[in-house]
Amino acid sequence: MTARADAFTALVTGASSGLGAEFARQLAEEGYHLILVARDAERLGAVAAPLERDYGITAEVLPADLTDDDGVAAVVARLTDASRPVEVLVNNAGIGLAHSFEKNPIEVEKRHLRLHVQTTLELSHAALQGMLARGSGRLVNVASVAAFATRGTYGAAKAWELSFSRWANVNYGPSGVQVTAVCPGFVHTEFHQRMGIDKAAMPRWMWLDARNVVREGLADNLRGKAVSIPSLRYKVVVAATRFLPARFTRGPERRPLERTD
Repeated sequence: MTARADAFTALVTGASSGLGAEFARQLAEEGYHLILVARDAERLGAVAAPLERDYGITAEVLPADLTDDDGVAAVVARLTDASRPVEVLVNNAGIGLAHSFEKNPIEVEKRHLRLHVQTTLELSHAALQGMLARGSGRLVNVASVAAFATRGTYGAAKAWELSFSRWANVNYGPSGVQVTAVCPGFVHTEFHQRMGIDKAAMPRWMWLDARNVVREGLADNLRGKAVSIPSLRYKVVVAATRFLPARFTRGPERRPLERTD
């Protein structure tokens, strides 16, 4: 497959694995050129090479630590380069917390908050400048069904992404910029394993395929939906959280492992 002559460019954070790599693959399949962002340049290269070969697009590798000011500044600079506009921004990079709030070192909690909230805010603000000037653009913020539940500081950060996306879609949609919070449940990626969640202990129905999550999320974004909850089963789960007491929405127990990405 060769890229469209009028191909746009999409920037995906956390693109070295999991949902980020799948967002990159599906956007490449649609003909978008890519900017792939994550900390590990070697892993990014391993994702970029087959996408360029299979889809005839270019995949720029941009190694950056998005919990670090310098790393964020490098991505902001790329997003605001008017000579190389970015049409789609996928804020996917994320880290999980294996321990409860009181057991985590405060530096771990601050890094977690920085990535999910402040970095998402900064990158979205940077991308919006060009998108609004052109009158077109797409923002996809990968949140979680945890945003609707009682899930500690992870759920709180995802709730911020959800609220921000809802507001931004209403505010910027009329100007041609579609903003969507994609809120998956448990997905077959490395993420939950690194958080210390025992996948074998979870019911099989709770696990989603990354390809379906990304496909539905991108489709909902194109439709202009502010919130995308992939799969009927999780739409039902989210609806039920409105009526369940908070103690029933705390999520699964975790093994005593710290997960940082």
